[in-house]
Amino acid sequence: MVLTASPPQTPAAAAAATAAPPVADRALLIQALDHQNQGRVELAEQLFRFYLGHWPADPVALYSLAVILLRRADAAEALTLLERGVRDVPGFAPLWFAHATALQGTGRRDEALTSYQRAIDLKPDYTEALINSGVLLRELLQHAAALERFQRVLALQPANETALANCATLLTEFRRTEEAVAMLRQLQAINPSYDYGVGMLVYEQLHACDWSGFDALSRQVIEGVRAGQRACKSLAFMGLSDSAEDHQRCARTFSAHRYPPSTTRLWNGERYRHDRIRLAYVSPDLREHPVGHLMAGIFEHHDRRRFETIAVSLGPDDGSRLRARMVAAFDHFIDARRMSAIDIARQLRAMEVDIAIDLAGYTADSRSDIFSHRPAPVQVNYLGYPGTLGNGYMDYILADRHVIPPDQQRFYDERVIYLPDAYLPPAAGLQIAERTPTRAECGLPEDGVVFCSFNHDYKILPGVFAIWMRLLAAVPGSVLWLMSRSELSQKNLRAAAQAAGVDPARLVFAQRVPRVEDHLARYRVADLFLDTHPYNAHTTAADALLAGLPVLTCSGQAFPSRVAGSLLQAAGLPELVTTCHADYEALALALARDPARRAALRAKLQAQRAHSALFDTAGFTRDVEAACIAMWRQSRLGDARDALCAVP
Repeated sequence: MVLTASPPQTPAAAAAATAAPPVADRALLIQALDHQNQGRVELAEQLFRFYLGHWPADPVALYSLAVILLRRADAAEALTLLERGVRDVPGFAPLWFAHATALQGTGRRDEALTSYQRAIDLKPDYTEALINSGVLLRELLQHAAALERFQRVLALQPANETALANCATLLTEFRRTEEAVAMLRQLQAINPSYDYGVGMLVYEQLHACDWSGFDALSRQVIEGVRAGQRACKSLAFMGLSDSAEDHQRCARTFSAHRYPPSTTRLWNGERYRHDRIRLAYVSPDLREHPVGHLMAGIFEHHDRRRFETIAVSLGPDDGSRLRARMVAAFDHFIDARRMSAIDIARQLRAMEVDIAIDLAGYTADSRSDIFSHRPAPVQVNYLGYPGTLGNGYMDYILADRHVIPPDQQRFYDERVIYLPDAYLPPAAGLQIAERTPTRAECGLPEDGVVFCSFNHDYKILPGVFAIWMRLLAAVPGSVLWLMSRSELSQKNLRAAAQAAGVDPARLVFAQRVPRVEDHLARYRVADLFLDTHPYNAHTTAADALLAGLPVLTCSGQAFPSRVAGSLLQAAGLPELVTTCHADYEALALALARDPARRAALRAKLQAQRAHSALFDTAGFTRDVEAACIAMWRQSRLGDARDALCAVP
């Protein structure tokens, strides 16, 4: 998730922030500052350069000229100027702030952090330095230290909008939902138009299953997106909308604001001559993570005679077995946590990568700006983010014909490459514990139908929950088995059940277990998995099917609402795919009342395992490789974006 930084201060503000020493001709300096503040930048630059020719150690002039250079993206020249400034006038805090900004712009993030700290040491209430260093700490995955910086700003300026937004964002990652929601509500009260503010608020409320004001907030977000406003970040928007067209609008707005094409284009049509196609996967999730589980088998099954594989890991090394599997699976494994986006892009270009696949999109800890520098001839959006990235530099998106029907391709800025069966890979190597726990061990009643939905809290919307409550009311003795992450969301869900006339005790919350193998075994004691809408279960649905539990879904109009349907098609259970809430509810009720029909579905799912694409990792890998070869061949012929839209 992207945090917001502060730009360098205006020259007048910088001069006021720290008293500058007297200079020989103050009138000339003031004249230059006036030109700059009035937008007459070229004239201001001429005067600053003339002035510094006579008084080279004037801190205000050094800082002001550096601001001009930084704002036109000339970080290299600005850095040269500022190196002189912090050497000659080390007690002027704004120079250290600008120095840090320039270092950050050239990818020297650790050094930038040191310079931000020098600015803060000189001026402890330097809010801009606190904010920007907080953003940088977050980028370096030092979340606790970043949070402390934003809290210091709020102690100085309780209504600072940037600090409120950034602090709330970090609090969500620490699952301190109530504090985050309170800050986001304060932000809305201060500035209802703050970038993505209303979207952040409704999204965090959904994480707590707090549906207060949901209809009005979601309507405000959707109308804002359609108006081209920065109403919501695109991933959060997927939990509110089932319109592929609106998803595209939202992604385009977000991308243009946060990840515009870079002026530095690293690959410019050069032809590589390799014995094997060089294929790079870029992800923060090459560890114990759903994306890691899904992709590990693909990495292991790649044909090394045809592909040289490269991993670019943006996230932490968790020391897990899964991490070790992936390190062993690649020809090259790059731990890029401390590298800047431009440095990662340069390394991909230096390695002459033919195809770079982004497995994260706009998800947590992703680095989409790597691809903005065009480091590879072919750039692909796949798996981690279920939709278009809305920019002009991702060439393709890998999908299947269910998640992106051919008539919806116009809502994707990437060219669609279809995999033949399903877009979500099977979790190869993921074992299910042989022992199935008892219902009593899971906190479930021995008798009665167990409806299961282990989706994230934010995917549970009021409309779907109302259906679930009607099912519990219609099926005596049934329970709803959920996987809530917080006591607050459990409290809110129980209250919603009570309000619907259902005994809150009929909501059972699964406890976390240490091993994923044991978690998967629990699915066997449930009777039917009830999917969410408009954001389906993705990996969770695959897990349920892998464990032999039938999944009932409602497929909508956009990618996130069609994933479970894609999995069911691949698993040979298309009869469990509905297309409206009424049919979803009716089929769930019919299945709950018919044990024989549920047993038949389980038997069919088991029988399909031997020849279903959903469980064939080697076959799925060949399909991915066929897509890569098609994209690679097209890139050799010309524009990568002119490739065929289907794998032959």
